[in-house]
Amino acid sequence: MTLTKDQLNGLYTAIVTPLAEDGSVDVKGLQKLVRFQLDAGAAGIVPIGGTGEYPAFSRDERRTIVATCVEAADGKPVIPGVLSTGFEDALEAGRDFAAVGAAAVMTVTPYYAPGTQDGMRAYFRRYRDSLDLPVMLYQIPRRTTVAAFADTVQAMAEDGSIIGMKYSSYDMPDYIRTVKYAGDKIAILSGEEPLFATHVALGARGGVLASATIYPKIWIEIFELAKQGKLNEALKLQDKIDPVIDSIYVETNPGPLKRYMALAGMPVGGVRLPLQGPSAETIAKLETAAKQAKSVSLA
Repeated sequence: MTLTKDQLNGLYTAIVTPLAEDGSVDVKGLQKLVRFQLDAGAAGIVPIGGTGEYPAFSRDERRTIVATCVEAADGKPVIPGVLSTGFEDALEAGRDFAAVGAAAVMTVTPYYAPGTQDGMRAYFRRYRDSLDLPVMLYQIPRRTTVAAFADTVQAMAEDGSIIGMKYSSYDMPDYIRTVKYAGDKIAILSGEEPLFATHVALGARGGVLASATIYPKIWIEIFELAKQGKLNEALKLQDKIDPVIDSIYVETNPGPLKRYMALAGMPVGGVRLPLQGPSAETIAKLETAAKQAKSVSLA
């Protein structure tokens, strides 16, 4: 299936990539993780973004990961991340994912040699013209050091280059401008757990969240409350998961998240270099958060 902007609603889980003891992709574990998300009510799956360790895998491994997710999703949309730095590599990845049944791709803003705003707009226009698949813009300036301005996002939408975006930034004034300029033209999805309910209340149609890998149901409840205009209730519910959020992002994602999942009874293996397992100090925070989560029945 392919997506339209009107179909991008609700919770899309940014899943981790389970690894076996030898560091290879745990295909059965990945299938199980996908089904867990969708059985809980997630609208779709976003594999091999930053949470899925895109840079750590080979081209063949990425294609296998996406194909496995598509098969396990059984018709639900799979929107793999494309985190390549250069156009040709990004296009190659997008075509691989289209060939195995992805519904769209979530493509990061070009970085290292980011160019101007006009260059970024041209990049996405050419990318969409060259790829027989809808594209979501993935904006995460704390990782890429570059962002598309609100009027550039509007221009991309008007060009037909993107059907949506994952907005991963704490810049609320820019978020509000982006919703104002492009919120009626594309589906804006929040990528920030602490701001998720607020983003939804201000116009986001859903979210792409990493912590939903382990707790999809509570994020779906938060989404429904915020969508109904019950922001205070949504934030109160979100308070329950804040200790988890605080602990899993102490170090670079997804190292702490994967360790937390093991503590919560969902082991998914380790991470690939250059990432490593979390420090003893972080593990202590994760253990405390896991105990608190059990006490408030997050699952």
